Amino acid sequence: MLAYIIRRLLLIIPTLIGIMVVNFAVVQFAPGGPVEQIIAQITGTDVGATARIGGTGGSETGASSRASAQGGSGAAGDVTSKYRGAQGLDPEFIKQLEKQFGFDKPLHERFLKMMGNYLRFDFGTSYFRDETVINLVLSKMPVSISLGIWTTLIVYLISIPLGIRKAVNDGTKFDIWTSGVIIVGNAIPGFIFAVLLVVLFCGGSYLDWFPLRGLTSENWSELGWPMRILDYLWHMALPITALVIGGFATLTFLTKNSFLDQINQQYVLTAKAKGLSERRVLYGHVFRNAMLIVIAGFPGAFIGVLFTGALLIEIIFSLDGLGLLGFEAVIKRDYPIMFASLYFFTLLGLLMNIVGDLTYTIVDPRIDFEARDV
Repeated sequence: MLAYIIRRLLLIIPTLIGIMVVNFAVVQFAPGGPVEQIIAQITGTDVGATARIGGTGGSETGASSRASAQGGSGAAGDVTSKYRGAQGLDPEFIKQLEKQFGFDKPLHERFLKMMGNYLRFDFGTSYFRDETVINLVLSKMPVSISLGIWTTLIVYLISIPLGIRKAVNDGTKFDIWTSGVIIVGNAIPGFIFAVLLVVLFCGGSYLDWFPLRGLTSENWSELGWPMRILDYLWHMALPITALVIGGFATLTFLTKNSFLDQINQQYVLTAKAKGLSERRVLYGHVFRNAMLIVIAGFPGAFIGVLFTGALLIEIIFSLDGLGLLGFEAVIKRDYPIMFASLYFFTLLGLLMNIVGDLTYTIVDPRIDFEARDV
C-alpha cells in the first residue's frame, strides 16, 4: 500500500502542473486583465460587480491623476493599443502598470516564478486588496468550512439511512412517495430555496425568527461559550438548510441502488438460508460491500460543498466566504487570488482522491491497490 501511495503522490506533480499551465495560458489571453481594470477605474468605465472592490484606492487615485496629467499628448503608441480604453493615456504610465503587475516579463518566466513561489506556499499579495492571499483565504475559511462540514454531515446522516430503508422497501408506497419528495427537492435550486427562507423567516413578509446576515452576531465576543454556540447555530441554520435541500437525491439513490445490487447477490441468499436475521444480514454482510462507493466519496463530496457549492448562498445570506472571494477575484482579474486558489484547491482535491482510496481499504480491507497498476 505504501508503494501505491508514493506513486499516487508522484502523479500529483505532473497533474497539478498541467492544470496550472492550461489555466494560466487561458487567463493570460482573456480580455479584461488587471491593467485594463485599472484603466477602467481611471477612465470611469468600471461598472457593475467590478466596481465593488477598491483595496488599492490610494495608488489608483495617484495613477488616475498621473494619467490625467500625461494623457493629453495623444501619442498612445503600441503599448496602449493592447488595452481596451487606453487610447489617450501616457504610454509610459501603461508600461509602469505592466511592470507593477509583472506583465513586462515573458509568459514562461512569470509562470515559472509563480510556481516556484507556490512550492514554498508563498502566494503573494492581492492586486486590489493590499493584503496577502494567505491572510485573505484564512479570514474566509470559517464561513466555508462551516457550510461544508455541516452540509456534508447532514446530507450523509439523512441520505444513507433513507437510502437503506428505500432499498429494503423497494417498490412500496414509502419508496415511491419519498422518491417523489427527493426529486422535487432536488429540482428546486438551492438559491431559490434560500430566497424563500429569507422571505419566510428573516423578517421579509412573514416571520422574523432568524438573522439575515453574517456568521455570528455583533456582540458574539461578549457572550459566554454556550450562548456563542447557540448564536453560531442560529446564524447557520438557514444557509445550511438551503444547501442541504438539494443534496439528498444523488446520495440517497446511490445508497439505495448500491444496497439493491448487493441484496440480490448469492452470498445474501446463502446467509438468509443459514437462518441469520434480516438485520444481521443487512448490517453484518451487505452494509460493508454496499457502502464502499458511498463512504469513499465522502472526502470529494466535502471538498465540492466546501469550495464550489455555496457562492449564491454566501451572497444571499451575506456570508463572506471563499466562494465570494473567488467570484470577486475572477471579476476583478485578481490573478494572485485566482491562481493561488486554483493551486491550493487542486492540490487539496488530488490529495482527497488518495484519501478516498485509503477509505476504500478501511471500509473493506480485502481491497488491495498494491496489486493494481496506477
